[in-house]
Amino acid sequence: MSVGPSARGPRLSHDQRILMMALLAGLPAAVVGLILLWRGDFTPKTQWTLTILVLGLWLGFTFALRERVVFPLQTLSNLLAALREGDYSIRGRGAQGDDALSQVIVEVNALGTTLREQRLGALEATTLLRKVMAEIEVAVFAFDGDQRLRLVNRAGERLLARPAERILGRTAGELHLDECLQEEPAGTLQMTFPGGHGRLGMRRSAFREGGRPHQLLVLTDLSRALREEERQAWQRLVRVLGHELNNSLTPIKSIAGSLEYLIAQEPRPADWQEDMRRGLAVITARAEALSRFMEAYARLARLPQPRLQPVDVGAWVRRVAGLETRVGIILILGPELIIHGDGDQLEQLLINLLRNAVDAALETGGGVKLGWSRNGGYLEVWVQDEGPGLSNTANLFVPFFTTKPGGSGIGLVLSRQIAEAHGGSLTLENRATGPGCEARLRLPL
Repeated sequence: MSVGPSARGPRLSHDQRILMMALLAGLPAAVVGLILLWRGDFTPKTQWTLTILVLGLWLGFTFALRERVVFPLQTLSNLLAALREGDYSIRGRGAQGDDALSQVIVEVNALGTTLREQRLGALEATTLLRKVMAEIEVAVFAFDGDQRLRLVNRAGERLLARPAERILGRTAGELHLDECLQEEPAGTLQMTFPGGHGRLGMRRSAFREGGRPHQLLVLTDLSRALREEERQAWQRLVRVLGHELNNSLTPIKSIAGSLEYLIAQEPRPADWQEDMRRGLAVITARAEALSRFMEAYARLARLPQPRLQPVDVGAWVRRVAGLETRVGIILILGPELIIHGDGDQLEQLLINLLRNAVDAALETGGGVKLGWSRNGGYLEVWVQDEGPGLSNTANLFVPFFTTKPGGSGIGLVLSRQIAEAHGGSLTLENRATGPGCEARLRLPL
């Protein structure tokens, strides 16, 4: 049968055990000394004097030994307690020697210095984080596992039109933010809050604090940025339309004034009818050019969504290459692949790229290469020409910008729209290994 601590009596403490061991260590010598003393031929006075001296030295050294063992442990306990309470300014003495106790004190002092530096770094980082969160124009919310608000910054207070003291601890449903915690981790939402409304960019992530799961919710007001982008788009559109309209209306106005002056003359010149015909022909040509420009713009704005169907890449590229007869197209064959896309739109895209490459090659008498390859999960179709290259690549995809006489300036813009509508991309840049340009189309497989 096992006997518990209560049945064996009270358990001795560490310092009591040290004292007991010290007493037992000196007990044999003290007993032997006293026996020899009292059995020897000594006077009673000498015997009692030596007995008191032996007992005094025995007990004195015993308690001194106890203090030498217990006091350093009490010192270390106080140092560790201070570190646990966050007081890193206390240091232990007696760390100059090479003994084990000095090494322990040295390590505890070093631990205090390290914790102090880490605490200062954490405080500075926390202060910076709070400052950043307070100043950024992004609403930040932190919810615990019960969807109760635990953290909010100033932008979040302004969005909810309430101070932090009134909203901390409330649930996401009470704050009308539960929809944000149930949607996809990232996206855009159309929401209305007491402090604002409009389109909001939402991002949500998970983190742990104190071992418990939390959710971090970030809401960004996209309305202002979208309005600024819309304003800039309108400015660019008005600038382009105004430029094209002035190019057509200015000569029309000038010629109409000249014709009006011609008709008002009395008597009219002998060749006034010929002048009228030439003037009206110019007006007709400029009106037709303006009509073509507006038709091109309408075509750019009315690009329909692609109707996805299986497209044989090899047949698509070969068919487009066969349409160009002005130069011989060097065809670089790739693997036989099938993609899903709008065959008509993709054909128009590749025709535009190949036509631009041939036009550039004809200026220098160079050639054109067309091919395709597979790059991971993407199909890459590339068109290389040996033309003069591009002197300015900044405006390539600006609507109605063109460097070709009689060009409409919408071919590349339309091609990029088709590529992006298929989830791909289109780039055009000068070749690094020779003269000319390279157009590269990437489409997902």
